[in-house]
Amino acid sequence: MPALRMVAAAWMLLGLAVPGIWAGQQPPVPPQATPASSIAEQEIERRLAEMVQYLTSEQLEGRGVGTKGLDLAAEYIGQQFAQAGLKTKLYQDAPFQKFVLSRGAKLGTENRLRLVGPPAKPGGRPQVLELRLGEDYTPMSLSGTGEFDLPLVFAGYSISAPEANYDDYADLNVRDKAVLVLRHEPQQANPQSPFAGLQYSEHAQFSRKVANARQRGAKAVLICSDWFDLEKATTEARKKWYELQGQLAQLQEEFKKKASPTAEERQAHQQQVQALQRQLAELQPKLQPEYDPLMPFETGPPPVQKDEIPVLYCRRAVVEPMVELALGKDLATIEAEIDKTLKPQSRPLEGWRLIGRVDIQRQSVEVKNVVGLIEAQGPLARQHIILGAHYDHLGYGGLGSLQPFRRVVHPGADDNASGVAVMVEAARLLAARKDKFKRSVLCIAFTAEERGLVGSRHYIQNPLWPLDQCIAMINLDMVGRLQNDRLTIMGVGTAKQFEPLLDRLAGPYGLVLRKVGAAAGPSDHTPFYLRRLPVLHFFTGIHGDYHRPTDTADKLNIAGMRRIAQLVADVVEALATAAEVPEYVASAGGMGLPLIGGGNRPFLGTVPDFGRQADGYAIAGVVPGSPAEKAGLQPGDLIVQFNDQPIKSLADIEAALRKHKPGEKVRLRARRGSELLEMEVTLAPRN
Repeated sequence: MPALRMVAAAWMLLGLAVPGIWAGQQPPVPPQATPASSIAEQEIERRLAEMVQYLTSEQLEGRGVGTKGLDLAAEYIGQQFAQAGLKTKLYQDAPFQKFVLSRGAKLGTENRLRLVGPPAKPGGRPQVLELRLGEDYTPMSLSGTGEFDLPLVFAGYSISAPEANYDDYADLNVRDKAVLVLRHEPQQANPQSPFAGLQYSEHAQFSRKVANARQRGAKAVLICSDWFDLEKATTEARKKWYELQGQLAQLQEEFKKKASPTAEERQAHQQQVQALQRQLAELQPKLQPEYDPLMPFETGPPPVQKDEIPVLYCRRAVVEPMVELALGKDLATIEAEIDKTLKPQSRPLEGWRLIGRVDIQRQSVEVKNVVGLIEAQGPLARQHIILGAHYDHLGYGGLGSLQPFRRVVHPGADDNASGVAVMVEAARLLAARKDKFKRSVLCIAFTAEERGLVGSRHYIQNPLWPLDQCIAMINLDMVGRLQNDRLTIMGVGTAKQFEPLLDRLAGPYGLVLRKVGAAAGPSDHTPFYLRRLPVLHFFTGIHGDYHRPTDTADKLNIAGMRRIAQLVADVVEALATAAEVPEYVASAGGMGLPLIGGGNRPFLGTVPDFGRQADGYAIAGVVPGSPAEKAGLQPGDLIVQFNDQPIKSLADIEAALRKHKPGEKVRLRARRGSELLEMEVTLAPRN
């Protein structure tokens, strides 16, 4: 009821005259009042928009590990926690759980590379091609360091895929040699490709190619781009260039129609023109016939193992003449023949050697999880729910990017500025609720998720409060693109109470829930699930801007994020005040992670610990009910032998598994602290 009418009614109830009304005057019509709920919702949306705008700003450099922007983001989130009313003096009077991540690397001063071949004429001098660092070639960050002088062999795509009846190393001796290999895999344009159709299979990964070469005895790997990838990039760039030219022409035409544009309109028009021109300028290199970019060194993965062999990336144009001289045909012809026949074309490059040195200086960087506490009161106060979201992203791109050749800020608006903003706002809503909860809430912004869930794994190993007091973990990752009110929630089957709870609470927000029982998804809830904790992962879906520079804040559904934040707050409050704790259930279904034994291999059921480098395969977790768990493997174990094969890395155990079938028994040796364990594992088919 409008305020004026309420006053009039009160006067009449008291038997008093309402001034002005009884004199024949009509009361003025009051302005339409905005409901308090709408004002509150607008305020929430304003804060959400501010948070994502800051987290995706150029200043934060894509929040990549090792950037100043990641530290700025951590400071900002800590301030937001404090402003929301959370307790933040948890680690030496700060919200930061700090640890060192040995992931950074930089090029040293002693990098050099040359190709040396047979004399062009009988009796002449050897052909020598000195390659220029940063122009013709670059070491890759997964490379080992060392000097080499090796015979050179062409090894196709460096793929051994029994399931596709394809092996680049069949009848090819590469022991104590360097191999030249192509990027990606054959038949990339064929939907019926035996690898993964139009998608890249696991065989396209750099680490897989290098591991395959190393296991065959190769001592160095030289990688160059494949023709299909370059043609695809040029075709897409050409299409985009024409689109932008059309937009520019239309913009100019529409502006000409304005008879007397204002100064503001002129300025806005000029800014739009300049933005389109910048995009056109960025496309120019891809339109050139010689387009053949190097893979950026800075943002690649670390070495697979400590004593990794040298790995270098070179421009295709550098090795093309050498291949044609040695094999009598160019790389494009070789690739076409492989695509047509699916038969390898691997051969020695007679008379050619790869000579040089790789100098990479490994670096350590301090990173931090950001933790805030909503503290409960009473006997159950140490029981707690963890509400989490990762705040790191890809920085300037690189190998994690789906546009890896562009060294440009990847803002990561949906992935995962959206999750951080929703977490902070849900925490604000919870902290403002009137009554203290029975159970506490720990809000954690995890770091280095994009590097293999490193931050959440570190927290699992070093919890603020014992994990046996944690009753559930709720994860927010990519919650910014709500469409048609459809919200996916994974892990609903990990506790008996979750589904009815979500059904009851989602209604007021008009959300259509897609409930996934399995704890699926390579995100920060997984380490908690592997410790037998109920988990929920809120997610609004994948999209074309995923892991690209185009994942920008303007594409987020802020109103949708507000509704998700309100639902998350309600779910957390329900868990924090419930009479009983959620009852854990081992959910069926895949995990969406590089679980060892996936793809076409038998299933083992271990999760790699990407944050730990050791002489062996380090395990971060085991899947409930998997062969690994049944055999007695535990998180923290280090597998060092698989049957008679020594295991030094993740790649080694993947290769060992590919030699076996479901149902076969294998012997494992694993280190647990100072103890050496032996166990028998029966491999299972992939679920």
